[in-house]
Amino acid sequence: MNYLAHSFLSFTDGQIVGQFLEDFIRNKDRFSFPKDIQDGITLHRAIDTFTDSHPAIYEAKKVFSPLVRLYAGAFVDVSMDYFVANDLSLLSLAGWKAHSLRVYKVLNEHEQWLPENLKRMLVKMEHDDWLYNYREDWGIKFSIQNVLNKAQYLGKDIPVFEAFLDNKNILQECYYDFFPDLQSHVSGINSLLQLENDV
Repeated sequence: MNYLAHSFLSFTDGQIVGQFLEDFIRNKDRFSFPKDIQDGITLHRAIDTFTDSHPAIYEAKKVFSPLVRLYAGAFVDVSMDYFVANDLSLLSLAGWKAHSLRVYKVLNEHEQWLPENLKRMLVKMEHDDWLYNYREDWGIKFSIQNVLNKAQYLGKDIPVFEAFLDNKNILQECYYDFFPDLQSHVSGINSLLQLENDV
């Protein structure tokens, strides 16, 4: 799962911050944050572990693995955000716009906890409204190219976006087979976290 899904699968402002921080911090630093942010880090890891082991994600990776081999999971994560953003059973268009604005606001309000590289990314993310624009083909093309640009062992012109377009129906089926299971799993993890917090 990518940025939109991680932010959507958060139950508090602190969890949103933690979900974003996970990709930017060392493991040993996680305990230096307030408990609600730590809970977001925990949720992020639970989401990634569950996602990596789900059979629908295994099938989705087959779309990209001939092109990018072990990087297939990263492109599946980006692709899933497209289907999350277009899932009007989760939120309306106005609801997704409001969600995106809320995430930017929360991250800016917790700027003291953000490392510099995340702050720089947030400026670009908010300016171009990445979260809301994941619903567009061009938004996903931009994200796919970002992954290609950052990947040390991949060429920058591999036709990953074309594979996404050509296999959109297959990927959408994988999304519908997968995302409700992920929501249930995350709700269970959050319930355990709240029980811990109440002790």
